[in-house]
Amino acid sequence: MWCKRKIDDAGDQEHADAKANAQVWYRRFTSCGNRAHRTDVLAALALVASIAFAGPARALDPTQLAVIINTSDPLSIQIGDYYAARRRIPLQNVIRISFPPGRTGLYESEFDAIKATVDRQTPANVQAYALTWAAPYRVACMSITAAFAFGFDRAFCAEGCKPTRVSPYFNSAATQPFTELKIRPTMSLAALSFDEAKALIDRGIAADSTRPPGTAYLVSTSETARNVRSRWYGLVQRMFGKRLRVVEVHDDALWNRDDVLFYFTGKREVDGLSTLRFLPGAIADHLTSSAGMLTDSGQMSALRWLEAGATASYGTVEEPCNFPQKFPHPAVAIGHYLEGDTAIEAYWKSVNMPGQGIFIGEPLAAPFRNTRKW
Repeated sequence: MWCKRKIDDAGDQEHADAKANAQVWYRRFTSCGNRAHRTDVLAALALVASIAFAGPARALDPTQLAVIINTSDPLSIQIGDYYAARRRIPLQNVIRISFPPGRTGLYESEFDAIKATVDRQTPANVQAYALTWAAPYRVACMSITAAFAFGFDRAFCAEGCKPTRVSPYFNSAATQPFTELKIRPTMSLAALSFDEAKALIDRGIAADSTRPPGTAYLVSTSETARNVRSRWYGLVQRMFGKRLRVVEVHDDALWNRDDVLFYFTGKREVDGLSTLRFLPGAIADHLTSSAGMLTDSGQMSALRWLEAGATASYGTVEEPCNFPQKFPHPAVAIGHYLEGDTAIEAYWKSVNMPGQGIFIGEPLAAPFRNTRKW
């Protein structure tokens, strides 16, 4: 089920600075996956050391985000209209399309027609998309957020335990992803009710420029196959321990904490969420096979994180064979978020192979943005 080439732990070696730590991870990360993809991965990772030394990020703002509303879905309309008003999305950036709601997936041909309509309505300055539904969450073998970002492309799918095409946005210094890379990162404001969506939007906005004194909880569980990211936890501490409280927990769940800003774990089902207080802007996810099947998963849906109070989450919609590259790398996500990126930017930059994964949450949440630009 897992990438058969082991990703070695960085071990207990002390490094002189965060740049050296990043370079160690760089070598370990690229040791997994077939050689055909390694060159692309190396190129995408060339900026990994810059996380610790980047200047203030020029994060995306509401003028650069388009909101996509399905006018055949009353909940999508409610979510989209409320979000556009609260985030002051320009009227020309609100894109209205129509397709039958309720299904978990779209066929490739259906999506191509929808995407063509969206492309025609998208202003040239738009760099990213926000969807306004929990379903559909997939397009054939791709996640719907990846399909909107890249266009439908089977190179981002995998038949069996294989790697997929890598994202040029991974750990990128790009501040204008469409202008620079010709992709529009996409996140879904996914919720099963308007009340849940409203709460999500409100806490994303409440997070902006607050620089919350929260904690990154890195939870190492007993589910070995899902716990592979734990070998990167020491790197997070060494890179960011002087800027952020980082706590590694060896348990199957986190309980009774009131300062959760990041929560990364690997578990089929995550207990204890009702005992936690997530700070506005919090990012949280669990590495498992089908958390991205938002409305019908046999495992815990990524929606449970948002319902518990997180502001962004992630999960795969197809069996990923648990290549670590198909999930968020905690150090990359945390690093870009701390430098002022929005949730959509930091989270997207943390996944090397995002074709099978859906990003959900409030896209423009930016707790570490220096100042608001609008």
